[in-house]
Amino acid sequence: MLTQPTKGFYWRLLAALLIGAAGVFAFAPFAWFPINWLSLGGLFALLGAETEGARSPRRGALLGAAFAFGLFLAGVSWVYVSLSVFGGMPAWLAGLATLLFCLVLSLFPALAGALFVRLAAAGWLPRVLLFASLWTLAEWLRSWVFSGFPWLAAGYAHVPPSPLAGYAPLLGVYGVTLSAALSGALFGELLRVALRAPGRGREERTRCLPALPLLALALLLGAGALLREVRWTQAIGEPVSVALLQGNVAQEIKWRPERFADSLRTYYRLAQENPAQLTILPETALPAFLDQIPAEYLEELRKLALRQQGELLLGIAVAEGRQYFNAAVSLGSTPSQRYSKVHLVPFGEFVPPGFAWFMAMANIPMSDFTAGAARQPHLQLAGQKVAVNICYEDAFGEEIIGALPAATLLVNISNVAWFGNSLAPAQHLQIAQMRTLESGRMMLRATNTGMTAIVDVDGRVRSTLPPFTRGALVDEVQGYSGATPFVRFGNWPAITLSALLTGLLALLRRPL
Repeated sequence: MLTQPTKGFYWRLLAALLIGAAGVFAFAPFAWFPINWLSLGGLFALLGAETEGARSPRRGALLGAAFAFGLFLAGVSWVYVSLSVFGGMPAWLAGLATLLFCLVLSLFPALAGALFVRLAAAGWLPRVLLFASLWTLAEWLRSWVFSGFPWLAAGYAHVPPSPLAGYAPLLGVYGVTLSAALSGALFGELLRVALRAPGRGREERTRCLPALPLLALALLLGAGALLREVRWTQAIGEPVSVALLQGNVAQEIKWRPERFADSLRTYYRLAQENPAQLTILPETALPAFLDQIPAEYLEELRKLALRQQGELLLGIAVAEGRQYFNAAVSLGSTPSQRYSKVHLVPFGEFVPPGFAWFMAMANIPMSDFTAGAARQPHLQLAGQKVAVNICYEDAFGEEIIGALPAATLLVNISNVAWFGNSLAPAQHLQIAQMRTLESGRMMLRATNTGMTAIVDVDGRVRSTLPPFTRGALVDEVQGYSGATPFVRFGNWPAITLSALLTGLLALLRRPL
């Protein structure tokens, strides 16, 4: 029979799982960002309970893992959709693969939970700082270990209107994560004090007044709100007319040979009906290699671009010998230019060693691309210096700034039709909002089925097309010059600060 402490821990484990799952409501499409503070604050309180009495880093790891497993299982369930519904994988294997994927992602918060229980010192301030720094380091590790999966990092919940968005140009998404984890831990500390105070004497309650945590929280949020008013970059040149084309070609029919001509007609008609100086087609808009597209069709697209003395950017696969690249190719008034995707998606765009058997059970066309060169020049399009990124490359902010501060405009082309009518398209748009804040540049997003959008330099979505509709998003956009602190220094200030805090608090730790 289980002892009472063990039973109590199992209830805390269940609470961590549910709190983590509820945390998904802080992210798009719900975007209730205060839930992120409550969710992280709940985890902080649960981990804090493990530091009272006999410390058990193992239990801390289990609580961190349960919280993360709940978050990822609720937040990236679209992995199952891509593998089973569109990838053709047996449902049982797709489900198992999704569960294992979420478990692997949970290892990083598990490490943070174990270290927190092991290192936490007495006093609210060391605990709050330790929790925030460990959580930030765990999310940063997740962004590059095993090629990286930074999706649902806490910072992404805090695009406008969150006051914490003001920290993004300074410290990037992990600086925002640090501020979000600090805010959450402060909420957790306030909750802990409020719950304990009623059972204490008057003098003890006075000592427990949460004035300092409340003041720290107010200063953190207030500073972020003030930083939102700072403009780090400046408009340069004249506005440019753009047309972002959304063909809405269903993923299940896109690669059928009999639908090829229809795809060509769809995008030609959209470009023809929506003239602009810069026309952008989504990732792999035309389901073939570039050299398989009729030369006369490409010439007609080029002529459409020339009507405005402009350019057309086409997402398409390019073959070179036995290698092929996920690329964006320009047609128009300047000689053709190309960007080849650098950060490929494991299992979706390349097969990790030893997993050929796994991919054989799925039906994912073009799932073995070659990565493009790490450093590629920006594209000169319609008078703008354009930094192109393809699909989930825009989830890696430090890679995006490689083309800055020279580039004046960011362009993302994506095909998230693989994930159907799930949370993925809205979450991806939220990630793009963070990139504009970090870089001080506008972002143009052309997608196959949604969400095609223009994100302004302040991180707000200016305009968007409804998902799963066919159309063009036409507007004028502005190029920007200059560099935010994040463009100059990348993630290192936030990560260095988190590492120094963790090291210092570990050294200063004293027994409770």
